[in-house]
Amino acid sequence: MAQDNGNPLLWLRRFLKRGFVWTDLLRLALFLVIVSQLARAPRPVVRLGPSQRVETINPKIGVHTRLTDEVEEWKIKRTLEMVREMGATWIVEYFPWGYYEPQKGRYEWAHPDVVVNHAVNQGLTVVARIDFVPEWARPQETTYRYLDEAHFADYADFVAAFVKHFKGKVRYVIIWNEPNLSFEWGYRPVDPEAYTRLLCLACQRAKEANPEVQVVAAGLAPTLAPPGSEWGMDDLEFLQRMYDAGAKDCFDAMAIHAYGLTFPPDDPASPEVVNFARAELIHQVMARNGDGDKPCLITEGGWNDHPRWTKAVRPYQRVEYTIRAYQKALEEWDWCEAVAMWAFRYPRSAGTYQDYFTFVTVDFIAKPVYLAVQQYAQGKGVGSNAGW
Repeated sequence: MAQDNGNPLLWLRRFLKRGFVWTDLLRLALFLVIVSQLARAPRPVVRLGPSQRVETINPKIGVHTRLTDEVEEWKIKRTLEMVREMGATWIVEYFPWGYYEPQKGRYEWAHPDVVVNHAVNQGLTVVARIDFVPEWARPQETTYRYLDEAHFADYADFVAAFVKHFKGKVRYVIIWNEPNLSFEWGYRPVDPEAYTRLLCLACQRAKEANPEVQVVAAGLAPTLAPPGSEWGMDDLEFLQRMYDAGAKDCFDAMAIHAYGLTFPPDDPASPEVVNFARAELIHQVMARNGDGDKPCLITEGGWNDHPRWTKAVRPYQRVEYTIRAYQKALEEWDWCEAVAMWAFRYPRSAGTYQDYFTFVTVDFIAKPVYLAVQQYAQGKGVGSNAGW
């Protein structure tokens, strides 16, 4: 007969089959006591601790954190401590509307409060990306990216509630994400005019909640989609159509997604190429529309060093390119306030090439790119002096 090897579930199954004896009752009682005590075990107490300040030679260094699905507070705190210790001043964090307003008008701020409070305590500037449609605000059998115009006001209501709740803690809010992609627009044809209406309504409500908040237009996916593509629209064309629809007065800053793919950061910008310097073309569109004085925030970007992905670079190249990108923004792009690279750490492994975007492993092991940026931020090497 197979042994239970100490497995209480296997023992319990046999116990229920063969009937009760007094020794079994004792074992069952002990088993239930142990289970109940484990269920009642207190969670570790995590305190904010003393307020911190970021030490860095480059105030534009940032990262895109992914704490949305991180449930353990000590891991949230440790992530943000490591961001500060690396020398990053900015974080971009995702705050899904559908998580925090499960029913119309009922807000659940517990988790975002934890994230924001720890970030502010670490001396970090938080840029909040807000999207993800709750089930009650979209038709059945649609995705969480599907926001029809009938529910634009509901989204704007949530943005206003978020801005009011985090007044004094979160100064920047991004309205939606990559609306020039069909996937991000609910698998519908993209619509820059409709997105502009959403942006203007959300901006109005956000300013009513806090006139000092900085409303950030959504980062557009850098894409060379041809005219009429069912999958998306060229980001430069999409932005121009936003301006044509009256977007100029509806945002304070522009989010930019600037991925380098296999190209170095100094590879020149071109409308026919997706590279890090494509950010310059977004700013040029803004300037042509009389908006060149508005700041831009790179809210996603960077390089991947997966050994087999065709759009990846070698690990040493990723280190060099990342540091040069931070320095390029500092030296050459006065219109760019922050460069938040994707992505600092994931709560769990993706099991794909996506894991090779991170700076820190799931288990908080610093990767070479983290250590190199940390040295750079401490002034231990810039440009040729460090061999970057």
